[in-house]
Amino acid sequence: MKTILYIIQKEFKQIFRNKGMLPIIFVLPLLQLVILSNAATFEVKNIKFGYIDNDHTSTSRALVEKFNASTYFNVLTDFPSETLASSAMLKGEVDVLLQIPHYFERDLQKEKHNNLGVIINAIDGAAAGVENVYVTQIVQRFNQNIKVELLQVSDQQVQPAVIETIPLFWYNKTLNYKTFMVPGILVLLVTMITLFLSGMNIVREKEIGTLEQINVTPIKKSQFIIGKLFPFWVIGMGLLTVGLILAKVIFNVPMLGSLPLMYLYTSIYILVILGIGLFISNFTDTQQQAMFIAWFFTVIFILMSGLFTPIESMPKWAQTLTEFNPIRYFVEVMRMVMLKGSGFNDILPQLLKTALYAFVMNGLAVWSYKKTT
Repeated sequence: MKTILYIIQKEFKQIFRNKGMLPIIFVLPLLQLVILSNAATFEVKNIKFGYIDNDHTSTSRALVEKFNASTYFNVLTDFPSETLASSAMLKGEVDVLLQIPHYFERDLQKEKHNNLGVIINAIDGAAAGVENVYVTQIVQRFNQNIKVELLQVSDQQVQPAVIETIPLFWYNKTLNYKTFMVPGILVLLVTMITLFLSGMNIVREKEIGTLEQINVTPIKKSQFIIGKLFPFWVIGMGLLTVGLILAKVIFNVPMLGSLPLMYLYTSIYILVILGIGLFISNFTDTQQQAMFIAWFFTVIFILMSGLFTPIESMPKWAQTLTEFNPIRYFVEVMRMVMLKGSGFNDILPQLLKTALYAFVMNGLAVWSYKKTT
């Protein structure tokens, strides 16, 4: 036990002695949490909106005013012709074009219906889909209002019933995207820091030649590995603590569940990441190699974790692969505990899978580490 404590003490001294490493460990992740939580959003706002008004009536102006009143659209200009509007779309000056036909108001009064033309820049398919929903909602609301104004008195006697839906938004009442993203980004930072540090730690010992000196000592393999990885386990738990404080103070993210439960799961999850880092370091000779390999797996794990895109939207084969992704379970648990207030029984499946993952990865890491003399 004393041997392990001496190794842990030596590791902490080595970490805090490196002045360039301290900002990377403590300052950079916190800046990333603040920046990424504000930047990583799929909300579509400030949509550049243009229109071609061929009618120039009070009804067409009222429709344009509906878009102008929306917080999602920036109404830029009225194009005199379709040619100029198409040219502006080609140059990227507008994202959405609304075409109001000739006799728009007259046909609504006589025929009781009319058509609008909408052109959307669909280079970004996801954004185009959201923009289409926004346009449809505004037109539908305008359509409901205009019926009362344009229908004749005889027609108003027989009107279809209006069905109104009143949605209830559970777990995120304000529909704030940061509430959804901050727990996931906190997972990302804890994962990256602990994986990179543990992956490069033993490799650094190889590069400076101290690993050979340690190998000829009577230190056991288990003692050496525990002493090397424990400081990074502590750093990971510390990053989680500071991240949770920032999430509450800066972003006001709700924390409905049990904090001890969150720390229990995180303590097991960090063992998984440390095992992966040690396993990578056993097969690399330079810190650069360890960094590249760790980054390769990190990118795959992040993209397939459900952090940015729903797992349910992935192909079936991809959904199957996510079963072997530890980041997926951490993201799920953080969101379940923080936003839903889930208890131990709710996260038990993820907890058991993560514990099994930790046992397997650390077993492989210990087995692959060669203590040679």
